[in-house]
Amino acid sequence: MQTDPAAGPADGLVVALDIGGTKIAGALVDGEGRIRVRSRRSTPAREDGETVMGAVEEVLAELAVSPLWESAAAVGIGSAGPVDAHRGTVSPVNVPGWRDFPLVERVQKAADGRPVTLVGDGVAMTAAEHWLGAARGHDNALCLVVSTGVGGGLVLDGRLHPGPTGNAGHIGHIAVDLDGEPCACGGRGCVERIAGGPHIARRALENGWLPGPDGDTSAAAVAAAAHAGDPVALASFERAAQALAAGIAATATLVEIDIAVVGGGVAGAGEILFAPLRRFLGAYATLDFVRDLTVVPALTGTDAGLLGAAAAAS
Repeated sequence: MQTDPAAGPADGLVVALDIGGTKIAGALVDGEGRIRVRSRRSTPAREDGETVMGAVEEVLAELAVSPLWESAAAVGIGSAGPVDAHRGTVSPVNVPGWRDFPLVERVQKAADGRPVTLVGDGVAMTAAEHWLGAARGHDNALCLVVSTGVGGGLVLDGRLHPGPTGNAGHIGHIAVDLDGEPCACGGRGCVERIAGGPHIARRALENGWLPGPDGDTSAAAVAAAAHAGDPVALASFERAAQALAAGIAATATLVEIDIAVVGGGVAGAGEILFAPLRRFLGAYATLDFVRDLTVVPALTGTDAGLLGAAAAAS
């Protein structure tokens, strides 16, 4: 499957769902990329699959209250992966209750039979950035979501390239440390295991970082400590940046991208992440055809998943 995300939804409104290990967001999105109605629930990620699906259904039911609901022609889903777009199933690493879960079938039923398009969350973010963000105008790009997990997607020859199952560009599960720690995906030394937000925080805590009086042990709190000069916090972000740089360089060497766009909550750390990321990328991307690769922050922010899901549904 290849689609052109630059155009966005073809006509009128679409229903967009952004499903991750932390939150389930929904929206009605118009053809200009404007979010007209929103809904959100926390993901009950440690509960059984039906409980998670119940949260999705609550989001859709809240959107359906809007008088705009009847104008929405289709549904787009960007989900944490792996996904199988061909079968319409999802098996998110961070949602253990969903394994080969028939998400497309269940969402179609909850959305009154509307056609449903499923892509991975990294592919959705890529669609958003190519439509409205930092990858607009670039024919060959990698876009990354660095958050609880690490996802990604590709634009090749000017078109979104989700691959046969919707997982192409899933950089988070490229192994960059051959003797590294086991990953939840079953592999070892994956980019996600090093650069995902919970792992940045875990590594900082294991190496002696102490949270503030509020007890916040999130990656955002580690980022704040790094901005204040805490050496352990800085080292944890350096390690995350190195893993990301290795994965980006490998991808660029394989498919000749010219830009890497990095979004997600961890990217909110700013130069604490991007400065070492660019430095490490200079050390890894050394061949002539990848040496000019640039890395920039995403522009579509926290709405990337919704906007990309909407674009994918076009």
